[in-house]
Amino acid sequence: MPAIKDANIVKIAVEMTGQNPQLIEFNQKQPLAATIQELCNGWGLSDPDQYALQFSENNNQNYITEKNRNEIKNGSVLRLNLSPSTTAHDILQKLNTGTNDEKTKSLEKLSKLSVDMTFALEFINKQGLALIISMIEGGKCKGDMLAYSLMAFVELMDHGIVSWDILEVPFINKVASYVNNQAVAQDAKIIQASLSILENIVLNSSGKYGLVEKEVTFPNLVMHLQSHNPVIQLNAIALINALFLKADNVKRKAVSATLCSKQVRNVILSNIIQSASGQVGAEMAHQLYVLQNLMLALLEQRMNLKMDPQDQDAHDKIKELRRIAFDTDGSGFGGEVTARRQLGGFAKDYKKLGFKYDINPALDFTETPPGMLALDCMVYFARNHTESYTKVVLENSCRADEHECPYGRTSVELCKLICEVLRIGDPPSEQGQNYHPMFFTHDHPVEEFFCICIVLLNKTWKEMRATIEDFVKVFSVVREQITRALATQPTGLDKFRAKLQLLTYSEITNLWQQERTSREEWESHARPIVELKEQITPEIMELIQQQRLGFLVEGTRFTKYSMRGQRIKDKFWYVRLSPNHKVFHYGDCDEKSVPTLEELPNKLAVVDIKNLVTGKECPHMKDVRGIGKIKIVFYVLRGRKTTHQLAFSLTLDSVEVTSLDFVAPDEQVFDYWTDGINALLGNKMTSKETENDLETLLSMDIKLRLLDAEGVDIPQDPPPIPGGSSKLRFLLRAQVKWTFPKHFPLNHVSKI
Repeated sequence: MPAIKDANIVKIAVEMTGQNPQLIEFNQKQPLAATIQELCNGWGLSDPDQYALQFSENNNQNYITEKNRNEIKNGSVLRLNLSPSTTAHDILQKLNTGTNDEKTKSLEKLSKLSVDMTFALEFINKQGLALIISMIEGGKCKGDMLAYSLMAFVELMDHGIVSWDILEVPFINKVASYVNNQAVAQDAKIIQASLSILENIVLNSSGKYGLVEKEVTFPNLVMHLQSHNPVIQLNAIALINALFLKADNVKRKAVSATLCSKQVRNVILSNIIQSASGQVGAEMAHQLYVLQNLMLALLEQRMNLKMDPQDQDAHDKIKELRRIAFDTDGSGFGGEVTARRQLGGFAKDYKKLGFKYDINPALDFTETPPGMLALDCMVYFARNHTESYTKVVLENSCRADEHECPYGRTSVELCKLICEVLRIGDPPSEQGQNYHPMFFTHDHPVEEFFCICIVLLNKTWKEMRATIEDFVKVFSVVREQITRALATQPTGLDKFRAKLQLLTYSEITNLWQQERTSREEWESHARPIVELKEQITPEIMELIQQQRLGFLVEGTRFTKYSMRGQRIKDKFWYVRLSPNHKVFHYGDCDEKSVPTLEELPNKLAVVDIKNLVTGKECPHMKDVRGIGKIKIVFYVLRGRKTTHQLAFSLTLDSVEVTSLDFVAPDEQVFDYWTDGINALLGNKMTSKETENDLETLLSMDIKLRLLDAEGVDIPQDPPPIPGGSSKLRFLLRAQVKWTFPKHFPLNHVSKI
């Protein structure tokens, strides 16, 4: 009888510089110190306390501790090196007493080792961080020495061990000088690290924003946007966003005026959005989305501001709308101006302009949103597109009353719709990447957007031959036209306008008809259809399960987060399930590559999973660090949802380890992963995505099965059935001429 294999023992190789590798059996229950003692004995090394084990993969060279030792698997190759404490001591000694060459090499080594939390703690505890700060402040570092000092500082601070509030004015001024220095060519690594440091100071310190804002000028940051180095561009726009985010309203307007200038917009368009590579990375897309969000947020104040009856400027603007529409020479209405004045006012004109309150149009701007933003957009349209404005107004003035498109009322409602579609006033999402290139092509993008959409609205109103009773219906069509055109990511306002021309009312109704037909079939409550659904649901659920497992096999890239919950730029993890559905593989990756299973060093066997928990019941939501358990933890942030609502954990009994924290790019990925894990554990899939997929596939399946029944009414109750026959089989075959289409894609469903 074969011996029972001990799951706590794995076979590994251990390397050491200048020594022959050792092949050993690593016992997970044996203390690390004992394993290191055995290795030192094998190589004849004294004082094993000075040594420690490290992972040797390119993307993981962390020191092995009691918390992460479970990551050691069969076939792993480790390396025996000096311990973090010994290495930190040696680096500090070289930095204090070594030559410049020795210092440079030590700083290079420090910048690489500081990625590891264990080493960073040792180095900081030995006052190493204070030494690095003093070296940077003193200006003694030049060239590579300075670059490695700044890079090491970034990595050490990234762990959240030390607060960013410790930094003083001399340090901030010195780092800012590297960003502002445009005259002397600098190492790209110096600029990258300096920009990153200043961004973190702005975002993570409690009172240092003013110092950075004072020292760093926006023209210099804009210069860095023209760099050929994508990391410098990314860090520069991230710092711009951080300064923008922390500024008060007055400073935000000043910053916005600079960023919206044609010169700066052209820099962003030509050097980033329309760069030679033709692609914008995920992190840059996020930063552009944040920048767009912050610029749109400047309109929030006007959007939420009601018209003040005492605001003479606003009253003058309303009068200007009337004057441009009706007092223009040759308009056909100019000859009546004097007569109207003699009659005592312009109420008839305001009625023709389509205001809801034609006696006092100011009341049209008391609803928030859109508040005063609606008046701003209307005046912009009248001033800058006068011909289109007068055409829209006068066309409706000449229509029969029942078909008139009230310009004033529809403009206010359209502006409200634009605020909703563009999410003006909503805070930027942690995972948002949906920016619109066309908003970087104009000084007043939202106002121009309004001008295009108001012309569209008037056109759609005419196509629908709408009356005032159709107001809501028209706007449902216009919303669909706008959102579908935006979804195509037009690069300019002209392309957006051209896309809208294709999305006519007829096209939208065709699309809606297709959706309506599908929905009507699904909503059918006829008993034969209900019975058919019950019969095929298990087979469709099996198909959904196969898709979920296939999604896990394909794998997902997750953004890495620091211990403080901050995004770590350009650092990602990839997780995927093995094709046999038995093992999860995971490890570091960049933002574009898709690692193979062999390139992912860490493994977790599915059979070792004890449970799946979600929400507040997750260990990491209770601030539990997994004593006696291993956890792979996923987070999802979407919009304003809190983290605990979209968190889930895989737990199993094991040795003490830290958690692996992930952030999924969207809620769909969250649902797919929880579904897949539930399927692996033999649990029911309960996500919203499963409900949606089941609804879609059931609708498609039934629609294809009943192709020959088109036009035949399905009775709510089946007719009398001959003995022994199934009600459903009889109805479908005898009354609706059942035939199963050969091209039916769901080949797992058999013919009835």
